[in-house]
Amino acid sequence: LAKELINMIDAEWLNADIVREKFKDFDFSEEGRLRQAERMKKLAEKIISDNKHAVVDFICPTPLTRKIFSADIIIWMDTIKSGRFEDTNKMFISPDIYDFRVTEKNSKLWVNKIVSELKEKKIII
Repeated sequence: LAKELINMIDAEWLNADIVREKFKDFDFSEEGRLRQAERMKKLAEKIISDNKHAVVDFICPTPLTRKIFSADIIIWMDTIKSGRFEDTNKMFISPDIYDFRVTEKNSKLWVNKIVSELKEKKIII
């Protein structure tokens, strides 16, 4: 979905796995996740300060990591019962607030819905 979305809205993409690799930071503890949320936030803010859109693709399993990141728009991918990492499954708390709840694995359908609504709300042109 992120790959399709960046092409539709001419945005830059930040993927958590790629960022972790770049920073050689594979700490998935609670502290590591908080650090990653802060890092992703700073990278997105840099993109936005350059007058571009940023699509940031990562798991924020707790209210605190979501608060640190403070996304403008949240797309909750609710398409699997549990992830491949047991530690994330144990700490995951569904978000109380989100802008889009994707419930099926059909990125073309969802990217069109999301872009249409963002244009309607004049978030993107």
